[in-house]
Amino acid sequence: MPRLSLEGGHVLNGTVRVSGAKNAALPILAGTILVEGDSLIENVPNLLDISTMTKMLNALDVVAEPCPEKNILKIRNNRKIRHIAPYDLVTAMRASFFVAGPILARTGYAKVPMPGGCSIGSRPIDIHLTGFKAMGAEIRIEHGFVELKCPKLKGTRMHLDFPSVGATENIMMAATLAQGQTIIENAAREPEIDDLANYLNNAGAQISGIGTSILTINGVPRLSGCTHRVIADRIEAATLLIAGAITGGKVTVEDAIFAHLEPIVQKMQECGVQMDVDVQGNKITVSPSGPLKAVNFETMPFPGFPTDAQAQMMTLLTVSAGTSVVAEKIFENRFMHAEELKRLGANIKIHSDTAIITGVPRLSGAEVKITDLRAGAALILAGLNAEGITTVHGLKHLKRGYENLPEKLTSLGAKIL
Repeated sequence: MPRLSLEGGHVLNGTVRVSGAKNAALPILAGTILVEGDSLIENVPNLLDISTMTKMLNALDVVAEPCPEKNILKIRNNRKIRHIAPYDLVTAMRASFFVAGPILARTGYAKVPMPGGCSIGSRPIDIHLTGFKAMGAEIRIEHGFVELKCPKLKGTRMHLDFPSVGATENIMMAATLAQGQTIIENAAREPEIDDLANYLNNAGAQISGIGTSILTINGVPRLSGCTHRVIADRIEAATLLIAGAITGGKVTVEDAIFAHLEPIVQKMQECGVQMDVDVQGNKITVSPSGPLKAVNFETMPFPGFPTDAQAQMMTLLTVSAGTSVVAEKIFENRFMHAEELKRLGANIKIHSDTAIITGVPRLSGAEVKITDLRAGAALILAGLNAEGITTVHGLKHLKRGYENLPEKLTSLGAKIL
């Protein structure tokens, strides 16, 4: 379905469960390249990006058998790993570059195309390569490919220039099979990194400092197959919570881990949203409250406000009284959704990395186009509020990162045509 039309003004009510986290599942699947034998990865969302990574594993001779109806992937890694990652898969999805570290660690040589993905910023791989080089890899970049050579990586201490999630994960994976000890300072602290580390430790890795900015990895000779369940998707949880709030409904989101969502919950509360948190039961409920009001925030690495929820929160602010200021500090090109929101009647002014949003009483339906994954979610949220019909084009972006989002919203009372 290339487009989706929805009728705004319907209050959402009910309970909905969050799917597994795409941003945790993708590096874990790349990590299976390191793990000899059979692994069972549970709670894997059925998404286009997951399908791309599954094709990548099969192309590298790691057998990945999906069971989509059960959200399970069976991984069998008993063959010699291929050195070269296919061009069409890496350029289709930036996360495909996660295979570079595991291939290098397993085989001593990797040839990986420069990555692609959403056009939300440059997202350079320099930090990845600097980490590999520090462990002894020779690096050559030509004809659109990155070549990495090192018969056996050696552990070292390194300080990342920026707490890059992808670089932290890629370097950590490579270090699991390196000789000696690797210490990564200024490591990213996102929950998805913790999930990857826990999977690798289940497989026999020795990673400590999980959840902190200093990771210590003691290399081991081999990793063995295991079973691991992917954590719930905090960005999907945030999207569903905002869907309830922007329609003035009462929505309970299950598998919503508060420790992963705290910065978002706090900003929504500041905005005037009534939120009830059940930490033990991993449930968060949004309920009808008074008028929504303006708030300011800036995106930051975890535990700050996540860039992946910026567009959705901005949508809520478009119908919040007063003037809000949003600063995007992670990606330089992540306000593309603003122009589309303006088509729906939002009052947004962009100045470099800052958006100034003046709330309006209600949005109005229009035809809009998805520019990237999170922008797609934001436009659907806007359509839930907008008077009349909103038609959202470019659903392929949405299907890269949200499992059955239209169906979940429909189950809560959204009217999708």
